[in-house]
Amino acid sequence: MCASTLGAAYAAEASKQAPCICLDEVGLRYQAERGEVEALSGVTLTVGEGEFVAVVGPTGCGKSSLLRLVSDLLTPTSGAITVRGEPSFGARRTNQFGFVFQEPALLSWRSTIANVHLPLEVVGYPPQRRKERCEELLASVGLLAFAHAYPHELSGGMKQRVAMVRALAWNPSILLMDEPFSALDELTRSQLQDDLLALWSRERKTVLFVTHNISEAIYLADRVVVMSGRPGRIKTILSPELPRPRSLEMQETTEFMQWIRQAREALRV
Repeated sequence: MCASTLGAAYAAEASKQAPCICLDEVGLRYQAERGEVEALSGVTLTVGEGEFVAVVGPTGCGKSSLLRLVSDLLTPTSGAITVRGEPSFGARRTNQFGFVFQEPALLSWRSTIANVHLPLEVVGYPPQRRKERCEELLASVGLLAFAHAYPHELSGGMKQRVAMVRALAWNPSILLMDEPFSALDELTRSQLQDDLLALWSRERKTVLFVTHNISEAIYLADRVVVMSGRPGRIKTILSPELPRPRSLEMQETTEFMQWIRQAREALRV
């Protein structure tokens, strides 16, 4: 099978399986100083096993809240969320979620490998496998030589790589990412995008990725969910038919630019 059809074939196969994540008419309201805020309304979405789904939309449309709802850190005020057919609190309690946020939030008094090691201690990962697992992940993003460095000795991109592999350390099946590369310069951002795609290809996690960057969403994802302004609703879902593995050269193609144009038009409507 040619490379251009691999991504489409995998997505088609994933769609035949029971969904990993399912949101059914989900809404979220909360009380603020100036009164009640409706953050999300009528969000219905399914994410297949092993699928990479990106969410884009204007500031304040509830993208980050969507991740917190899926992970059971927030409770919807309407609708239902299930993970593999069960309420999402079950997935949280069984450590099925890994998180990567905009800020890496590394512990300053722990070395690189000790930061990656931390969640393994928390979830009770087999002690005899911890060091091997951490070294394996650090090597996969070119940081094994910095295993004993401390956060203040690392660049911003290095810190975010550590945060990425830390989220994968205990082998969660679902990766939730909230604008993880937005604070990085363009070159570092591009490098980390490719690191993430390599990790995803190898580990085949289900990924829900929030970003403001349309190009990033198109480059990374199987599907791109375009949200409206508050209250956040799904305006459209794009399925970029681009070959995998993705490459930087792809971003210069007419096809790639056409997908970006479609996403921008959806956001403007």
